[in-house]
Amino acid sequence: MQDRLQKILAHAGYGSRRACEEFIIAGRVRVNGQVAELGQKADPAVDHIALDGKPLPKVEKFVYIALHKPRFVLSTVEREDDDNRETVINLVDVRERVYPVGRLDLESEGLILLTNDGDLANRLTHPRFGHQKEYKVLVARRPDEEQMSAWRRGVVFEDGTKTAPAGVNLLQTFGKGAWLRVVMGEGRKRQIREIGASLGLPIVRIVRVRIGSLRLGSLKSREWRFLSAEEVEELKHPEKAKPPQAKGRVNKRRTYK
Repeated sequence: MQDRLQKILAHAGYGSRRACEEFIIAGRVRVNGQVAELGQKADPAVDHIALDGKPLPKVEKFVYIALHKPRFVLSTVEREDDDNRETVINLVDVRERVYPVGRLDLESEGLILLTNDGDLANRLTHPRFGHQKEYKVLVARRPDEEQMSAWRRGVVFEDGTKTAPAGVNLLQTFGKGAWLRVVMGEGRKRQIREIGASLGLPIVRIVRVRIGSLRLGSLKSREWRFLSAEEVEELKHPEKAKPPQAKGRVNKRRTYK
């Protein structure tokens, strides 16, 4: 049966549909030897589909992993980048090809979901589904009420774009700074850092602690675990979610030098 190429690529484990659209736009996808176009359809049972010259693998089973990403580890699907820097894929030991759902910037840490389920990745990253993400954010200065209110309402950047309203609360003071709890329904690149800079609140540390109903829980830096069937179901159907708790066996990875 024919389907849109970005959906076929996502099902094959190459990222969310939006990420796969970028592969097509970049000319990296071919169907029956011809460069594919965005919006094109194909039948994986009949057509020869390749990304970067490699035929699409068949997904034997879906895998869902919660990982505590450390600082200075890249959130990419490659094993290493051009500078031989470590990526999140280096930290999990599974046979299946998995990829991160959404990203954390290089200096941020915390919860990353790795999977080869393209439909779930699309559901978690597309704004229309409204999945929240929660962060603990350390700022270098203690915010006043005006700064907190501005963050909650949405901040207008120099280019005229405005961030969506967010939940922002003071968790505790920390030296001259403070830990904040930030809950967002959107996630533009480096958004928290740009908001902090705009409000005069330099960001010291960002730790993501929740994606939808999934929590970081007791996972320590570099540790990972498989999601339970219940957790996967709650991510796919948020209306069924219960107050989340960390579940499952924790897997520890050695420290890379």
